[in-house]
Amino acid sequence: MELVDIGANLSHDSFRRDLAEVIERARHAGVAQMIVTGASEAESRAAHDIACAYPGVLSATAGVHPHLAREWSSETADALRELAASPVVVAVGEAGLDFNRDFSPRPVQEKVFAAQLELAVELGLPIFMHERDAHDRFAAILSEYRSRLAGAVIHCFTGDAHALDRYLDMDLHVGITGWICDERRGTHLRELVPRIPVDRLMLETDSPYLLPRDLVPRPKSRRNEPMHLAHVLRSVAACRGVGAQLLAAETTRTARAFFRLEAPL
Repeated sequence: MELVDIGANLSHDSFRRDLAEVIERARHAGVAQMIVTGASEAESRAAHDIACAYPGVLSATAGVHPHLAREWSSETADALRELAASPVVVAVGEAGLDFNRDFSPRPVQEKVFAAQLELAVELGLPIFMHERDAHDRFAAILSEYRSRLAGAVIHCFTGDAHALDRYLDMDLHVGITGWICDERRGTHLRELVPRIPVDRLMLETDSPYLLPRDLVPRPKSRRNEPMHLAHVLRSVAACRGVGAQLLAAETTRTARAFFRLEAPL
């Protein structure tokens, strides 16, 4: 079994001391490839450097998360463009809107989201996107660029049926995390996941966040790791009524096609 974790924040400080062991545990658990998420200019550089250290196993995205949109400057696009020239950078992002916490002003989030969509169009790269409590504005802005994008994935989808249907109508790929394992917040996803076409479904951990709540035993650190993608896989497979091996093959094929990944030797 081979899996691809399309979203792992491996530049996070919690991985600083044992990153090599984290990657080894993931590979031992069947996670053949991981994409390191860039969430700011600095973190995108870090994601790039980490990916370069593990060729064929790690790739990276380059972008600015909506929480950090206030940090965008006139030089940011140039910095991301420079990073994107590297073969290990496979998407622009994490870009989008988050009106749940509003860590950056909404008009600034919208401006920075549009700027990264423009950059993805320019570079011919897919875009890796975040949306929370901002569906209508997110879809409206994205619709202006969608026909020119090489690909677009809504990462860590946690929305309702209306949002999912609209995103599928926009031909988005959908990333599912351990949120589906959360009996408090994620039960609605169990009914929605079967509606996602298999050629647009991808899996992710969003490590070190979103440790599956039904994981046994739970690590004392409460840190999520890419090795737990196999647990997410089993949960999603059960919801879809298919075997885990089959779903692993299908989601891995989809992820490699979307991000243009070569299978590691």
